[in-house]
This record gives sequence, C-alpha cells and structure tokens, in this order.
Amino acid sequence: MTDTEQELARAHGNALRLTVLLRENDRFHHRPAYAEIVHRAHVAGLAGASVFRGVEGFGASSMVHTTRLLSLSEELPVAVVIVDEAPRIRAFLPELEELTRGGLVLLDEVEAVHFPARDASQGRDAAAGGETAGGGAGA
Repeated sequence: MTDTEQELARAHGNALRLTVLLRENDRFHHRPAYAEIVHRAHVAGLAGASVFRGVEGFGASSMVHTTRLLSLSEELPVAVVIVDEAPRIRAFLPELEELTRGGLVLLDEVEAVHFPARDASQGRDAAAGGETAGGGAGA
C-alpha cells in the first residue's frame, strides 16, 4: 500500500450518526435541551456535536411550526447531530433518555471521510492565485 493509500484508509471509516429531533423550546432544568445534549456529548468526549435549527416542520402533534412572519413560532424543529464510532455513540444513548421526552432519536450507519487540515499559508497563497504546493513561483 502506498503512503497515499494508507493516508486515505486512515481518513475513511465506518461511524454512527446520532440525530436527535426535538423542539426549540424543549427544556431540561431551565436550559434548552439541545444545549444540554451538546454539553453532555462534550463531557462524554464524543468527536463533536452540531445543532441545526429548522425553518419549518411538524411532528407527532401534526401542527406545522414555521418561521414565516405571520406565524412566528418558538416550537421550531431542532436537530442535534453527533458522529462518532458506534460503541461511543451507543454508550451515550442512556444520557439522552431523560433529555428527549417527546423527541425522536435516529441512528444511521455512515462512512466518515476526514480531509487533512490545510495549512493557512497554503490556502492564502492558492487564493492569491499563483503559487503551487511545490514552493511557489520564485522557489
């Protein structure tokens, strides 16, 4: 296996995506439930968590909640997404039980692809238009 193939093998891997669907105003001890989930995921050492706010949606109540001006709502859908190795995600599930009353938790097997971080000076040079990774125009 070449160095590039080994690097790509390390950059790809099977993972589990945990998505928690809830309402923006769901609370846990006076704190937004989505914020508590992110905090607990951080404490648990999971790879990362992101919160996405929906602009419109409905759930079990069948009532549509929207951001449209004439029907302002604090019941907008929110999704918390966490991706990590399957055993780490499954170990985190008990934490969600008390936080997601009325919410929905989804688990999806995914393939994770990690691209190496770009050196800040490389990105700047490429954006400036001309230098190559081999050292630049005058090197």
